[in-house]
Amino acid sequence: MTNSSQEDIIALERKLLEREEKIELKQEKIAALTEQVEKKREEYIEKLEKASGLTRDEAKREILLEAEKFAAQMVARIIKEKEEEAKYNADKKAQEILLDSMKHGALNFIPEHTVSMVKVPEEEMKGRIIGKEGRNIRAFEQATGVDVDLDEEGIIRLSSFDQIRREVARRSLEKLLKDTRVQPFRIEEVVKETRKELEKIMLEEGEKLAASIDVYNLPTDLYPILGRMKFRTSYGQNLLVHTLEEAKIGIHIAAELGADANIVRLACLFHDIGKVLEGEGSHVKLGVELLKKHNLPEAIIDCVEQHHEDKPFTSVESIIVHIADAISAMRPLARYEELEKYTERLQDMEKIAKKYEGVEDAFAFQAGRELRVIVDPGKMDDSQTTLIARKIQEEVSRALAVPGEVKVTAIREFRATFPEAKTV
Repeated sequence: MTNSSQEDIIALERKLLEREEKIELKQEKIAALTEQVEKKREEYIEKLEKASGLTRDEAKREILLEAEKFAAQMVARIIKEKEEEAKYNADKKAQEILLDSMKHGALNFIPEHTVSMVKVPEEEMKGRIIGKEGRNIRAFEQATGVDVDLDEEGIIRLSSFDQIRREVARRSLEKLLKDTRVQPFRIEEVVKETRKELEKIMLEEGEKLAASIDVYNLPTDLYPILGRMKFRTSYGQNLLVHTLEEAKIGIHIAAELGADANIVRLACLFHDIGKVLEGEGSHVKLGVELLKKHNLPEAIIDCVEQHHEDKPFTSVESIIVHIADAISAMRPLARYEELEKYTERLQDMEKIAKKYEGVEDAFAFQAGRELRVIVDPGKMDDSQTTLIARKIQEEVSRALAVPGEVKVTAIREFRATFPEAKTV
């Protein structure tokens, strides 16, 4: 190795040592500065702790709490936005379901009155109906329990609050107009035949109502009861039309919400069946008793029992039946409370008369201003008939708020019928 090479190596080593010394000096300065920064930091922290009254750990907790609070507010805001969006969509969807259900439940609207009209081709036929000295018309009114008005040309008006009576009278009158033998005995025969026919019609109407909402294989006794709805109104609304309308609405809502449509179907069909039954208590109570008697499922009975909120709802189906009933009943012009109260007053008048012993039947006429009572001639004589008419008149006037005087006519008719003579 030459002297020049050795000199170069020594010079390089010297430079490296100088550089290492410089680096160490810098590191010492950095360490000193770091120490100063740490001291300053500690001082600032102490000052902050004194100023805030919090320790370092407490400050950390406060910061974390603030962060959590901010995050919770953000989450709550997002949830609220989503809830409002869901509510808006839910309301919109509910409106769509109700509108669609009401569209499915739309039926022809037929206003109910207390008068039926029968057209008369010729005015001469009225004379046949009236009979000699009015005996035929009196027999007809007595047998049917309706009021007959012959004043209008070409028309005979039959007036009664009871639709079954009115229908029996209408059908009977149409038969008598075609019959040449119009006399009191014949009138009574025709009315009895028509009543039997009407029972068959009720059976057919009940089957038709059930089939229209796809209900089959019900106990046979229930069909005639359902058919009575055709001749019954509730606050002026035909009960059969209301039942069919409600069932269609309820079934559609159940299908949209995923509820049991079969339970809703049967519950809507039977919800007002108690209104055509006789007995003590509300129509809900009478209807529930009838359904229990025929062993219908508990879920259906619950819906019927709860459809007027007499008891708390126990199922989605119960709520649907309640809603469908309200939609059908509360649409514009569906019901008239005055007509229902009027009908109830007339029915109460007849009930008062019928509770007396010896009274066979009673009919309210002239909007409750007249009450005709048919008594059993075998149980009462003329004086007893007069006395019972007076008693009924006093009780009706006292118990019911009937405007004006109530005229009570007690009819006691004794008949003796002998077999017709046989010819050889």
